[in-house]
Amino acid sequence: FEDGFLDDGHGDHPLTPGLSSPTRCQNGERMERYSRKVFVGGLPPDIDEGTARDCLISHALPSAGYAFLLFQEESSVQALIDACIEEDGKLYLCVSSPTIKDKPVQIRPWNLSDSDFVMDGSQPLDPRKTIFVGGVPRPLRAVELAMIMDRLYGGVCYAGIDTDPELKYPKGAGRVAFSNQQSYIAAISARFVQLQHNDIDKRVSELQCFGSFCTVVFLQAVSIRPTIQTGNPRADCV
Repeated sequence: FEDGFLDDGHGDHPLTPGLSSPTRCQNGERMERYSRKVFVGGLPPDIDEGTARDCLISHALPSAGYAFLLFQEESSVQALIDACIEEDGKLYLCVSSPTIKDKPVQIRPWNLSDSDFVMDGSQPLDPRKTIFVGGVPRPLRAVELAMIMDRLYGGVCYAGIDTDPELKYPKGAGRVAFSNQQSYIAAISARFVQLQHNDIDKRVSELQCFGSFCTVVFLQAVSIRPTIQTGNPRADCV
């Protein structure tokens, strides 16, 4: 999308708290708030790719009823959000097809701050007590993953959602660090977990952290929250 394409003066609609906040700055430099990849759901069933592109969608899968928007600039994502209307905590924008006029479709941006959540900053992050969770639904935020796992096993001190390096959009996997061995063993022994939150209800797999890959993940987590007390990363997980 070209910059300003979605800036149509509809920025006065009530939005979900936090979605319309100004872009953050640090040391005078602009910091991105959102992934440049945005999910759009509930497209009209008879919309074709050409019509979708003309209306709004850049990368559409009309037959599946959903699409992804890929923006060159993060500021365009904010413009899209400002053009939406909010209902029940969700964002919508109207799209027309040959037989349906102004159908509300859901716009689901990914806030970069939802990729990581520290539940207990006083606890060290230990790669030997970190698990990987596969098949995580992409709308699920790190704080929600942390709460679910803490409710099931207790002792969660950190949760993170894995994102792709370019667009910073969720890849469908996450990691959870525990503060004690008992909670960690309980989690990896389960092998599968039912993630239930709002509209999400999915059974996913939990994978134990093995070998030198633990050190990589440990360092990634520490780099995100450098103020957290940390232990020493080791490549030999137990």
